[in-house]
Amino acid sequence: MSLPATLGALILAVAALGLSLWRARRPPTGDRAPLVPHGVVQFVALVAIVALLGHLVSLLTGQPFTGRGGP
Repeated sequence: MSLPATLGALILAVAALGLSLWRARRPPTGDRAPLVPHGVVQFVALVAIVALLGHLVSLLTGQPFTGRGGP
């Protein structure tokens, strides 16, 4: 994945997290349950943000993450 694609996906994930946080904090309207589980959307967006930040660091430094075990 290239740098512009990574940045675009990161911006999209941050926007999804922000929108989901805003929708989750709104007071309930009526007696209908929300169609979208905002907690799940927030969790998926946070996982995506962490993964994309790690990928962004590896793109910018040129060093791939090898984990604890090393190469």
